[in-house]
Amino acid sequence: MPSTVSSRAPQSRAEPPQDCRVCARLAAFRDINRSSYPDFFNAPVPSFGPADAALLIVGLAPGLKGANQTGRPFTGDYAGDLLYETLGEFGFARGTYRADPNDGLELVDCRITNAVRCVPPQNKPIGAEIKACRPFLAATLGQSDSLKAIVALGRIAHDSVLSALGQRRAAFPFGHNARHEIGSLTLFDSYHCSRYNTNTGRLTPEMFKAVFAAVRQEIG
Repeated sequence: MPSTVSSRAPQSRAEPPQDCRVCARLAAFRDINRSSYPDFFNAPVPSFGPADAALLIVGLAPGLKGANQTGRPFTGDYAGDLLYETLGEFGFARGTYRADPNDGLELVDCRITNAVRCVPPQNKPIGAEIKACRPFLAATLGQSDSLKAIVALGRIAHDSVLSALGQRRAAFPFGHNARHEIGSLTLFDSYHCSRYNTNTGRLTPEMFKAVFAAVRQEIG
């Protein structure tokens, strides 16, 4: 597949166009998936939740048979099971999560997005793709005057958030349940809630919920 990345990423819009071609490798992969899975969403996955939320959760990228299939972040795979259960427990979601974008689930003062909006091969975006998608993340961060806290799920999300905010990564090292004050914002880190991390014990539900307990205390 082509690996080139265009430099023509829009600088002010929070969501990529439905047939974004900025990253040639991701666009080619999307074309293949449209043939293999014609009933899937197969497009850049938009953010979910109110634009003026106090909390923004930033993941890595859509999963092939998760958000790339359903069109809603963290919907359709195990990571969503743990994430949405936790959000409901701490009052950031209401309704019943059924891994279906039509399940009626609502986010409360919370929004979810990804550092990379298109599904990457092997769930691994390359550095140029992360950088090319960063203007959309920066625009998303700038949409809410009410934003108080950000949860970065994994190191790549953490690093991309810092870059989008114009911060030096070395000044804010990633660590599970780490907390970083960045101006008026508080950045919370968590290991990604992937099945791999939970199956290996790197992340337990209790560890994950501890992060959101701290976020809830911060937001009030």
